[in-house]
Amino acid sequence: MSMIRLLLAEDQSMVREALAALLGLEPDIEVVAQVARGDEVLAAAREHDIDVALLDIEMPGMTGIEAAAVLQRELPAVKVVVVTTFGRPGYLRRAMESGADAFLVKDAPASQLAAAVRKVLAGERVIDPTLAAAALADGASPLTERERDVLCTAADGSTNAEIAMALHLSQGTVRNYLSTAIQKLAARNRAEAVRIAREKGWL
Repeated sequence: MSMIRLLLAEDQSMVREALAALLGLEPDIEVVAQVARGDEVLAAAREHDIDVALLDIEMPGMTGIEAAAVLQRELPAVKVVVVTTFGRPGYLRRAMESGADAFLVKDAPASQLAAAVRKVLAGERVIDPTLAAAALADGASPLTERERDVLCTAADGSTNAEIAMALHLSQGTVRNYLSTAIQKLAARNRAEAVRIAREKGWL
């Protein structure tokens, strides 16, 4: 039996170690690398010659979705399983667009995660059925990429001037993007627009 070489990327060390221990009990899976940051994924994947990367979404340095896109571009043979605590439909859509082969909630049993690892290696796609249904019901994000950038930058309370400087836009353009995003999300103000977009997984 050939061993599946797995990289585990998760910023919470207790969760990461528990997952590594549970997956390590599987007879055909070997956890060969563990990282706590999204921006360490590619180097570790190259160094350890992995078959599958198991990526958490919320990580410092780079999100699991961004890391999935980097792996897809640089190491297309590596299969990617994205796991998340947050079952947000927008995350599912973005994970699939970034090249993820599977998308599961983190509290899935280890046996289910192991089964997903085997399935993606066999060329299948694995998606949590509840999330898939929610993503279909929610539809795609109505925000353009620029509107998303502006809302993301506004999320920490930045002023229009600060957003304009960060994104190399004029303040008038920033105002227009914000008001369009607020309208599309049926929000009362930018803070509510950020909250709604985050809850949907669109940011």
